[in-house]
Amino acid sequence: MTLKERIDSFSELGQILRDSLDGKNTRYSSDLEKLIDNQHFKNGWFTPENVRIAIKAIAGELTYDNLANWISRYPAIDSFESSRNIGVVMAGNIPLAGFHDFLSVLITGNSIIAKTSSKDPELIVFIGNILSEINPDFSKRISFTDGLLAGFDAVIATGSDNSSRYFEYYFGRYPHIIRKNRNSIAILDGRETSEELSALGSDIFSYFGLGCRSVSKVFLPEGFDAEKLKDSWSGYDRIIYHNKYANNYDYNKAIFIVNRNEFTDFGFLLLNKSQVISSPVAVLHFEYYKTINNVYLEIEKMRDKIQCVVSRNDIPYGRAQWPHLWDYADGTDTVGFLLKKK
Repeated sequence: MTLKERIDSFSELGQILRDSLDGKNTRYSSDLEKLIDNQHFKNGWFTPENVRIAIKAIAGELTYDNLANWISRYPAIDSFESSRNIGVVMAGNIPLAGFHDFLSVLITGNSIIAKTSSKDPELIVFIGNILSEINPDFSKRISFTDGLLAGFDAVIATGSDNSSRYFEYYFGRYPHIIRKNRNSIAILDGRETSEELSALGSDIFSYFGLGCRSVSKVFLPEGFDAEKLKDSWSGYDRIIYHNKYANNYDYNKAIFIVNRNEFTDFGFLLLNKSQVISSPVAVLHFEYYKTINNVYLEIEKMRDKIQCVVSRNDIPYGRAQWPHLWDYADGTDTVGFLLKKK
């Protein structure tokens, strides 16, 4: 299969997904809609809205121009003939969390042995089936398992800080990428428009804050009235009616009260002043700063814990959950890794 055929196939996959999401009558529309509607029965966090967001973010990037532009950064890919079996351990914190690894392995001409997450076992298989129907040659290069990985030459594994230790133990002797916990932050300078602040809400509330690109902490200039954020994010207040989210909200609020922590209660989100980046579900950490330069100095110290930064000077507000193909998780060039010779 040539590189152009691979690009064409993923481009067609993107068009199919976009058409299906737009309500056009494709051969996959009905099955995809059922899949979107039923994921919350397997994983309570995978609401139809969040599954749709994840698929839309992926579909929007799968255009011929995007794919060609991305791959053009790797001249070696044209002559790459050393196909390997790549084991991929997929995360299940958000829908289709493992798709970019799936894409990267196949677009480079390698074969994938994917260990699906028990929290997200169906979506990536459905995508793989569509791709194999677009180009049957992919069926020889795609295999899924919910058990142990075997027969691989290299590994990409994504999980928590705890699971990464097991990954290092089992996969350390193979070429590998092992990803740990990361969170994202936002920086406000006090000049944001209401539209920008509202857009930031999607970076915080999408996927209930469970993604590595979800903003879990905001840096605010001294004197900023954090209460004004409540009105900016009022459009997300219905999130409190989600049972699992509400349970986390109630639990964390009780902990704050028992420990006599100061916090701000929006009724659907708890604001807690903290130097810690990672925050529990339904909690947003914040910290005041004197100068913006001090914030970036702090970011450099915590770079291995931060996935992305949202601000007027970095990723625009509202775009954290919509990465481009070349926005690699943990800043590790997956395609570059996959193109290395044995």
